[in-house]
Amino acid sequence: MLRSMYSGISGMKNFQTKLDVLGNNIANVNTYGYKKGRTTFQDLVSQQVAGATAPAGNRGGVNAKQVGLGSQIGTIDTVQTSGSIQSTGRPLDLAISGDGYFVVNDGTTDYYTRAGNFYLDKDGYLVTGDGLFVQATNGKIRIDPTTAKSYSIGANGTVNIVGLNGNMLPNPQTIKLAKFANNEGLQKAGGNLFVNTPNAGLVGTPANITPGNSGTGTLISSALEMSNVDLSEEFTDMIVAQRGFQANTRIITTSDEILQELVNLKR
Repeated sequence: MLRSMYSGISGMKNFQTKLDVLGNNIANVNTYGYKKGRTTFQDLVSQQVAGATAPAGNRGGVNAKQVGLGSQIGTIDTVQTSGSIQSTGRPLDLAISGDGYFVVNDGTTDYYTRAGNFYLDKDGYLVTGDGLFVQATNGKIRIDPTTAKSYSIGANGTVNIVGLNGNMLPNPQTIKLAKFANNEGLQKAGGNLFVNTPNAGLVGTPANITPGNSGTGTLISSALEMSNVDLSEEFTDMIVAQRGFQANTRIITTSDEILQELVNLKR
C-alpha cells in the first residue's frame, strides 16, 4: 500500500483531536477561570532511503534521503495566561490579579482554581459551588453568622469581619494562595479545578502563601476572572483545522485513485 495513504490517515486523526480541543475551548468561553487548550503537531518517524555520506576524494558529501510517514500529536497544552477581570458587585466573588491559585479542599485532597465565585454554607464556611472548602493559612475560612454583622475581603486576602456590636473582630483569617514553578504542569480535574502533578512544582511545603507575597498576585474583591478564550482566534484555528482535515482526505482520495490504476493494469 502507499505510504501517503497512512500519512493522510495520521493527519486526519490529528486534526480531529485539534477540533476536539477547539470545541472544548469554545464551549467554555464563559466559564470563570477557564484556561484554554492548544494542540501542537510533530512529524512521525521517517523511513531512511539512503544515509548521508561525508566528502571523500574528488566527491562532496551527500545528504540523507528520507520519506516521512505522517504526523502525530506533539503536545496538548493548557495556556495559563490571565483572563479579563469582570466586576460583579458581589463581595464573595474574588479574582486574582497576577500569579497564584485559590486552594480548595474536599476533606482529603487539595485542589487549585482560578475561579473565585465562592459562597457561604449554613455554618458560615466559605465554599465553592460544589461545596469544597476555601483554605486559609490556618484552615477553613468561617464567617460565623451568629456573630458577624458584615464582612469584606482585602487585596492581601484578609477576611475582615465586623461583629454585631459594630467593632472589627480580632485575629482575622487570611485566604492562602498556591504558587507553582510550572503552571502549565497542572492537570485539569473538571469543575474549574486543577490538581498538582510531579511537573508542576508546588512552591512551599506546605504552601502557606498569602496574596501579594512570594510572587503571587493580589485579590480583587467583587470581581471574577473570565476565560482566556479568544473567539476570533478559536474560529480562525477551526477554519485552519477544517481545511487541514480536508487536505488530508484529498491525500487518501488521490492515493486510492493511484491504487485503482495499479489494479486496472491487469484486465
